[in-house]
Amino acid sequence: MTNTIKRLPVIMICENLDKEKIRKFAQKYKIHNEFFIRNYKKGEETFWAEVETAAGEFKTKEDALERFEKEFGPYRNEMEERCFFIVHKESDRIIGTATAWYNNEFKGERYGRVHWVGIHPDFQGRKLAKPLLAEVMLCLAKHHDKAYLTSQTTSYKAINMYLDFGFVPMIADDEAMKTWKYLENILSRKII
Repeated sequence: MTNTIKRLPVIMICENLDKEKIRKFAQKYKIHNEFFIRNYKKGEETFWAEVETAAGEFKTKEDALERFEKEFGPYRNEMEERCFFIVHKESDRIIGTATAWYNNEFKGERYGRVHWVGIHPDFQGRKLAKPLLAEVMLCLAKHHDKAYLTSQTTSYKAINMYLDFGFVPMIADDEAMKTWKYLENILSRKII
């Protein structure tokens, strides 16, 4: 289905990171026992790059490593608290990642940011994204009152999940409104 879907950018916001609601999500979406979630450790940039490349965010692992260095290189200490990996226990392989990042100038304010969510294609469809997102949201709620994320219409399954977690469309213009109407049709869900 994604081959026929136009790739259009979207921004979503959560104006209230309700810690109690997020804790309930985290309890509801426990990760399956053949996996566990842990924090990134300095020197594990290659694992991040491998997952993000496999998930289709980059053409090559080298491109991903270059982006990691540019975006997170000076902030490795923060990444140890804010970046999460899903590990497959049996193989000890890192198969998913997401980051509870931030932007000090989003809408002129400091917002948390759900950033670089990716699951290796070999492990997609195993109900791993919600537990990973719950972990990211718990981390964001420790540091921020509100958060945002960017995505695209081709990631409609993820957008559906973000809606369930309390994110709403940020509609800045007519194009954004058209994009969200388009997503309503794809998801068969009232959004705006």
